[in-house]
Amino acid sequence: MSDYQLPPVWTDSASSQGAFTGLNRPTAGARFEQSLPKGDKPLQLYSLGTPNGVKITILLEELLEAGVTEAAYDLYKISIMDGDQFGSDFVGINPNSKIPALLDQSCDQEVRVFESAHILLYLVEKYQAFLPQNPAEKTEVLNWLFWQAGAAPFLGGGFGHFFNYAPEKLEYPINRFTMEVKRQLDLLDQELAKKAYIAGDDYSIADIAIWSWYGQLVQGKLYQGSAAFLDVTSYKHLTAWTEKIAQRPAVKRGLEVTYQEIH
Repeated sequence: MSDYQLPPVWTDSASSQGAFTGLNRPTAGARFEQSLPKGDKPLQLYSLGTPNGVKITILLEELLEAGVTEAAYDLYKISIMDGDQFGSDFVGINPNSKIPALLDQSCDQEVRVFESAHILLYLVEKYQAFLPQNPAEKTEVLNWLFWQAGAAPFLGGGFGHFFNYAPEKLEYPINRFTMEVKRQLDLLDQELAKKAYIAGDDYSIADIAIWSWYGQLVQGKLYQGSAAFLDVTSYKHLTAWTEKIAQRPAVKRGLEVTYQEIH
């Protein structure tokens, strides 16, 4: 039984964030002046190799492999544990201080794009690839793209935090979020029993978005010990889809890209 007493008004003076203590704050905005580098490629990507980050590098590598040379990009590392995301230039691109953030230099004026699902959608609409033009098929892809945007916080901020990052193991939140993650895995497994890719017969940004979180979870790459804990091998169709996506050359390159330092 916890001895925690709910205060009338919350303050952060006594809060413990584990590994994130001193990094997380209850206020938004820039914390220091920063000048981000810019290369000469059309797209400037400021990111990190997290599940949300690799969504974008995978898509960009897929676009380049498909012959879309205009999708050339410079890639810069935003070290979130060092607080790079709170610098003034980064906040100017994404006021929410989360990676990834994209700057499109190929337009008449620079265009900033933030939120990983939106960056995916922006790029495939710009380059007309990996998103069907048929309204019904396009809508199905977007159904699953936005499903991932809504579902993954339960996996990352919920299950991942309490299973992997929290300073102590607490039964209630671990059980709560494990239940939800397994429900999500079962949903994906049932869907992939009926079709080759998550939205139908063709590979799309929905697969990229979902694989970056759930595929890597199945591979045991997100949180140490979580694949066994969640019994991911019991989801046969999800496992087969995971390995199929993992074998794509552009996916491999998207995971192995080199990030330039910003300092």
